[in-house]
Amino acid sequence: MNKFLLAVHVLAAIVAVGPVTVAASMFPPAARRALSAPDDARAAETVLLLHRICKVYAVAGVVVPVFGFATASNMGVLGDTWLIVSIALTALAALVLAALVLPRQGALVEGGGTREATVRLAMFTGLFNLLWAAVTVLMIVRPGSTTGA
Repeated sequence: MNKFLLAVHVLAAIVAVGPVTVAASMFPPAARRALSAPDDARAAETVLLLHRICKVYAVAGVVVPVFGFATASNMGVLGDTWLIVSIALTALAALVLAALVLPRQGALVEGGGTREATVRLAMFTGLFNLLWAAVTVLMIVRPGSTTGA
């Protein structure tokens, strides 16, 4: 059962979180292009598509911690420090995405943005990506793990 839960957890992270990190990273430069060429329909469509990808995969990303908790519980590591830190960083990443990245993307999609807004969005997106990178490293290294990895 552990292998199944872990496989679903890892696959969900790759399939759900991966597209959000990539699309969110592509969004600020695409928004700058759209702002600099307001008559370019393709640039506007790209921004809209990237925002839609971020929203859809953010919702799908809920599967990652659900299966993560199930895996950790089954393995008996819910109280391990590395996992608690990972949970906290995951919650912070979700908060950054929900409160700072997606709303700012939405404002830019609606046409109410400036170049400075895309710079701030890029900063928040970078923070989101950095948090996920830290979680990924913790999941691989697992300080204090008894698996010998």
